[in-house]
Amino acid sequence: MQCSAPSLRMFKSSKVCTVLIDLSGTLHIEDYAIPGAVNALNRLRRKVNVKFVTNTTKESRRVLHERLHSLGFDIEKSEIFTSLSAARSYVDTHKIRPLLMLEKEAMEDFEGVGTSDPNAVVIGLAPSCFNYSKMNEAFRMLLDGSTLIGIHKARYLKKKDGLYLGPGPFVHALEYATGTQAVVLGKPEKAFFLEALQEFSCPPDQAVMIGDDVIDDVGGAQKCGMLGILVQTGMIAFDCR
Repeated sequence: MQCSAPSLRMFKSSKVCTVLIDLSGTLHIEDYAIPGAVNALNRLRRKVNVKFVTNTTKESRRVLHERLHSLGFDIEKSEIFTSLSAARSYVDTHKIRPLLMLEKEAMEDFEGVGTSDPNAVVIGLAPSCFNYSKMNEAFRMLLDGSTLIGIHKARYLKKKDGLYLGPGPFVHALEYATGTQAVVLGKPEKAFFLEALQEFSCPPDQAVMIGDDVIDDVGGAQKCGMLGILVQTGMIAFDCR
């Protein structure tokens, strides 16, 4: 997260009241912090409200918070808004009994949710679930009228050794096979950004989104009236979209 003095001065002189910051690829990649990110974040915090928004679905908010702390980021768990959080809210509001296609590290964010006799398929980044048997179970449920919920539809993500498929291709596969349209909850959906801003009562035209994804971070923010800032630290290093 290369953040120069001129770019930080922009926040002091403008009407920006809140900055939303992506995590993976922007502040860190897996278990190492982006060089300069800790110091840049500390400086930014002195000027504006900050909230951290992420599509990460491979681990719970608690586990993610612990990871960030171990990397030197002074972040409270309450400051992190994840697509898992948005999905849990949606499940509760709509009284959904989901088939959860998630890794076990993410399941605690759905603690207490009834999953017997499921009436919806909820998909996050879950490599252990992306096999023929599990995908076919989801396929049959959707043909029987269940709702398809994609926590997000990212095409790929960056790890230390390169790019990996995201959940998007698997959500698309089920859409294609069943002729259904998924409900999508994370970035770049407008509702996700607006929910993240609610805490500060900040209108979109006074908010900024900083991230490494030109579509999900910058594009999504711009579509709901925010300013988007693209950092060249994560997926932008290899973005063929």
